[in-house]
Amino acid sequence: MTAPLRVAVSGAAGRMGRAVVRAVCQQPDLLLVAAFGRQRHLGEDAGKVAGAGAVGVPIQPADAIPGLAGKADVLVEFSVGDGAMQNAARAAEVGVRPVVGATGYAPACLETLREACARGQVGGVVAPNFALGAVLLMRFCEQAARHFPHVEVVELHHDHKRDAPSGTALRTAELIARARGEAPQPKVAEEEKVAGARGGVHHGVRVHSVRLPGLVAHQEVLFGGPGQLLTLRHDAYSEDCFLPGVLLAVRRVAGLSELVVGLDHLLDG
Repeated sequence: MTAPLRVAVSGAAGRMGRAVVRAVCQQPDLLLVAAFGRQRHLGEDAGKVAGAGAVGVPIQPADAIPGLAGKADVLVEFSVGDGAMQNAARAAEVGVRPVVGATGYAPACLETLREACARGQVGGVVAPNFALGAVLLMRFCEQAARHFPHVEVVELHHDHKRDAPSGTALRTAELIARARGEAPQPKVAEEEKVAGARGGVHHGVRVHSVRLPGLVAHQEVLFGGPGQLLTLRHDAYSEDCFLPGVLLAVRRVAGLSELVVGLDHLLDG
């Protein structure tokens, strides 16, 4: 009988971290072996914090991540920003494969993690979005951009999200830019009456961010052409939609020899 994959979860007391703990505990081929989280939850049972019942795994500070060497196969990282990437790099350095769902980190952190994976001789996954529908949306956007070069991205999230635009919107813009090539020139010399009214520009693609209570995570991509409009949209209504993607990454990261960005690298495996 194959031994279960040993999984650690960082950010275990957060909304997504708790969901990941519950999901891991429900999988017969996965075993929760460690959890890391916020100061006020230190020492508490990760299963109880997640609402999954006691599992005998106390929440530890992130400083303890290097102690995972030889004790865990994968670290699922759902902390926030640069700290998340630093935690993932600590794990990679000691041979634990990182699966990272954080956004809002500095670009240099990604290269640092890539180097840590190389030194630890492990693969890893950084995914702006683990919802399979959102990953497919980005893939469809690549296809559409080859035929509809005029495009804008609108992302909508709850009002507790700190970073704007979202990591998914930035990744979508990058994929669109790569697929379509040079951005078309505007038809007129635009004049913004209110600064930022036309959104920000990332890799030549305009991106708009909306933050309102009642929203969860949504993205709409509008492609305009002569006499027609193509709209691609994905809506996430709860964290449940992200879990199949997280579990997919946990199970397949061992087959990677380097760090990859985007869950799409695993869809065809």
